[in-house]
Order: sequence, then structure tokens, then C-alpha cells
Amino acid sequence: MEKLSDRLNRLAPSATLAMSQKSAEMKAQGIDVINLSVGEPDFNTPQHIKEAAKQAIDDNYSRYSPVPGYADLRKAIVSKLKNENGLDYSIDEILVSNGAKQSVCNTVMALCNDGDEVIIPAPYWVSYPQMALLAGARPVFVDTGFAQNFKMTAEQLEQAITPRTRMLILCSPSNPTGSVYTKDELQALAEVILKHDDLYVLADEIYEHINYVGHHESIAQFDGMKSRTIIVNGVSKAYAMTGWRIGYIAAPQWIVKGCNKLQGQYTSGPCSVSQKAAEEAYIASQECVEEMRMAFQRRRDLIVSLAREIPGLEVNVPQGAFYLFPKCDSYYGKTDGECTINNSTDLAMYLLEKAHVATVGGDAFGDPQCFRMSYATSDDNIREAMSRMKAALAALH
Repeated sequence: MEKLSDRLNRLAPSATLAMSQKSAEMKAQGIDVINLSVGEPDFNTPQHIKEAAKQAIDDNYSRYSPVPGYADLRKAIVSKLKNENGLDYSIDEILVSNGAKQSVCNTVMALCNDGDEVIIPAPYWVSYPQMALLAGARPVFVDTGFAQNFKMTAEQLEQAITPRTRMLILCSPSNPTGSVYTKDELQALAEVILKHDDLYVLADEIYEHINYVGHHESIAQFDGMKSRTIIVNGVSKAYAMTGWRIGYIAAPQWIVKGCNKLQGQYTSGPCSVSQKAAEEAYIASQECVEEMRMAFQRRRDLIVSLAREIPGLEVNVPQGAFYLFPKCDSYYGKTDGECTINNSTDLAMYLLEKAHVATVGGDAFGDPQCFRMSYATSDDNIREAMSRMKAALAALH
């Protein structure tokens, strides 16, 4: 009898990866699909970082690294946190993992017990609730919505907290919405967290450098919050290094020790060569980061202006990351004679089949009124994709 574990049966497959896979299959059949479904910079890894990786191979960085990562990389991360964020960590408070995704999962698994509650503002990245479920915890969703620019208020957080609450997962700049919390907004949330013992915040800051409103603010900066915060970050988005798989946590040492114990049992340290590349990313000039950020900002302005020309879409202006999350529920109940749009997943499938543009329905992110487009692609692709979408959506009545 074929029987998977209850743990696995609690999980849903990743909707973003599923959509990306479907568009890849259509491309393989010769269909010209423009993929706006995947959260991945379209730039190549900067040359100086690639050279550092080549040098690492020649220098025989080919053996197991320490479970938490090489000391030199952790020192580079400590310097980055000090210089860019004004935060003081020691290398014993840093753990490097196989991508920030593992960093998030390590933290949830290390801190949550069966029946604990994890507060997750919606819309959320698709994997957060699944990781809570994997740990035996219960995701508690707080609806933020289009009208408040997809940001949770301190009042909403206070109302969601119960004696079982163990963790808040906060992503700023946000996937899928591109919203960025201000210093004042973060301080208000911090004040609520500090009123509750044994409540921790997992601050997912992976999009830190893709920010269009100025300096990144971390919730760990406020008095009393460093001991309550697990910062998750990595090299994938800022340095176009998604496939290198390097993320990290910066956290109180007891949490780092717990995650180290967990990681030591199921992956050990991340790829040795990737770590040397990441070290170079952190210690070398940050010019490449700013060049990519400026390109993303130009694309943001382009996709917002084109989306606003499509009747029936409500569009806010994302302040970071590389996603647009427009409201599309005005199309629900409409049909082109063949397809009827009942929800955002239907809309995403309609756009893939009729416009050959891959997006992801907002249902997967906890907001059924919206859908997500990634603008981490060329200006030409954005123009063509939005033109196709406008034509396909105009056929719905």
C-alpha cells in the first residue's frame, strides 16, 4: 500500500514552482511563453563573484565546511550587519544554510512545538504556512489587504496573539506584494512583541537591497528586539545568486546552536565553493547591487504604468522586491465564451493558456482577490507580456 507520512500529507506543493513548471512544459512544446511567475533576478551573477568561485575551486575548497559555514564568511556577514544595518553580532550568532529557504525552515523547526501558533500576515510567501505545518504548528493568518498596502498594523498583531503564539513571520520588502515597512511601523510592531514573553519574530530580509524608498529598516534595531529576532537573509536576490544556495540567520546564540544541531543532522554545511563566492559578494564593492536595484526600479515603474492601462486591475506601487500584486477580482464571474474566471487561480491559468504569460494566482499567497507578477525580466518582455494580458482580459465579459 502506497502511504506517505501524515507530515507530508499536511503540505501543499509550491504554487509558484508548479506554475513555473507548467510554463516550462509549454515552452518545450514551442509555445512562446513569457514567464512572470518566478521570483528570480534575470541578471547573471556578477563577474567578480564568479571569479572568486573559480579561485575557490583551484584552492581546493572541495571538502566539508563546518556545519554553520566557514568562519571567514560568517565574519563577512557580521561586518555587513554592522556596516549596513548598525547591528552588532558575533560569528557565533550566524548560521549559514543551503539558501534562505532552509534558514526559514530551520528556525521554524527549531522554535515551534506541536500546537504552537505562528502569525503570518497575508498575503504571504507560499512556503511560510507550509513550514509551520511541517513543524506541527498552526499558521494564524492576519489579513492586511490592498487598502492598507498589504501591511499589518500593531493593533492587528495584538489581536492575533494568544497564549499559544510562538512566532511572527515578517517579510519586508515583501514577497508577493513589494510592500516595505517603515521604521515607525516596525517600532509599533516591536512594542507589541516585547509585551509578550517567549514571542519571537522571524524577519525575512532577503529583498533588503531591492528597495525603492531609501534605507532598509530591520526590526532587530529596537531596544530589546535583538534577543527576540531571527534575521534571515542571503545572497540570492541582491547578487543574482539564486542557484548558489546561500542563506543565513543572525540570531541569539541559543537559537543558532539549535539550528546548527538540526542542520548538522540533515544537510550539514552548505556548498564550499558557493560560500567563498558569497564571501566575495559581501566584502567586495556593492556597485553591482545598486546597478541591479536601479534596473528593477525602472522595470517597476514600467509595469505599474502598463498595468494601470488595463481596465479592471487595481494597482498599487510596490516599494521593494520585484513583484506586482494587482487586485483582479473585477474579472471574477466573467467569461470569454470558453473559460469562466471564478478566482485568481482561474485567471492565472487563463492568462497562461490565452496570453501565454505565466503569473501566479493570489490564492496561493493568501489573498484571493489578487495575482502576482514578477518583473525580474527584460523591459521588452514586460511590454509584450502586458500587451498580451490586456488583449486577453479585454475578451472577458
